[in-house]
Amino acid sequence: MRETSNPVFRSLPKTQGGYAQFGTGASGFGAQQVHAQPYAQEYLEQPQTGVSRPLTIDDVVTKTGMTLAVVSAVAVVSYFLVAGNEALMMPFTLIGGLGGLVMVLIATFGRKQDNPAIVLTYAALEGLFLGGASYLFANLVSSGGPSMIFQAVVASIGVFIGMLVVYKTGAIRVTPKFTRMIVAAMFGVLALVLVNFVLAMFGVGGGEGLGLRSGGALSIAFSLFVIALAAFSFLIDFDAADQMIRAGAPEKAAWGIALGLTVTLVWLYIEILRLLSYFNND
Repeated sequence: MRETSNPVFRSLPKTQGGYAQFGTGASGFGAQQVHAQPYAQEYLEQPQTGVSRPLTIDDVVTKTGMTLAVVSAVAVVSYFLVAGNEALMMPFTLIGGLGGLVMVLIATFGRKQDNPAIVLTYAALEGLFLGGASYLFANLVSSGGPSMIFQAVVASIGVFIGMLVVYKTGAIRVTPKFTRMIVAAMFGVLALVLVNFVLAMFGVGGGEGLGLRSGGALSIAFSLFVIALAAFSFLIDFDAADQMIRAGAPEKAAWGIALGLTVTLVWLYIEILRLLSYFNND
């Protein structure tokens, strides 16, 4: 089974041959090899009467839609609250961003990806973050305004749908080598961003560090690369979700898939918004 670049998917239960094959009856459970993962063990120890039905694509679509609806609703409210009082921008952005990160860490390392309360709490916090960050990029960092936010939303949805089509048609195959390349690139980007941040703190490059976020040609190229990386990450996420459905994971695992896809989509949106701000910077 291929490993996904998304940490939310990577910590989901696996067996030697892939994702855990959760049965729908006593014979299904009896056929499984029990491994050490607590998340998998939780389902394997459930009594027969408590077994949920297998995961379907409709479950994934429904839970992902609910999660994104919460993100969008809170983001809109957050944006207009910040527009009415700019003093709220930093608290919303920091609380939402850090709170969302904490929820992802709890879901990932606590193996609670299928907990709807955690997923929807993450969605609300991320919406709070997106409202503040969107106002920052659209009105303070640049002069793009609401139209730039709309462009970023449309572009993000377009990339998501486009990569789904690419995955479904098999235009790009998700292989172990492909996955390793994406994961390596993600670690490389993270390292560059951290180095750029540290150098900027010490005033290197006039406070711009390596210039990855200065708005120049290098910044544009870097953002385009990160956007492409986020887009290709969708392919690996789609493949992981597809494998879970084929493996017969329980239907509540759809919450974990929704969380993983939302994390990638938010990352993509922020990077597209940042790129557009470069072109609307007076």
